[in-house]
Amino acid sequence: MVTTKTLGDAGEARALAHLERAGLRLVQRNYRLAGGPHRRAGEVDLIMRDRDGTLVFVEVRRRRSVAHGGAAASISWAKRERIVRAAQHFLLRLPSPPPCRFDVVAIDGDRLEWLRAAFDLG
Repeated sequence: MVTTKTLGDAGEARALAHLERAGLRLVQRNYRLAGGPHRRAGEVDLIMRDRDGTLVFVEVRRRRSVAHGGAAASISWAKRERIVRAAQHFLLRLPSPPPCRFDVVAIDGDRLEWLRAAFDLG
């Protein structure tokens, strides 16, 4: 049986392979920040290191089609906020945070699109 989780995991694996072919190196998968009673948890699908040392926080979104705006359009303001919160938490663990950016890998059907610097901290 194909579940949403199975499809999401497959999309994440496809995105990871694409980014690695482009020269990025995996740092961590599925970094999660637990939520409190009044805060929603945050998660970063992939944390990658680019060739120039930039730390890249990647959100992977998969949709069967581009209906309703497609995968990239499905990332709400609240979702971006949770990704940024998790990324900030991850950066606290580092002695000296490197340059960072937030990318999106949008998969609509069979089409994969890598959006570099798709959003920022603000």
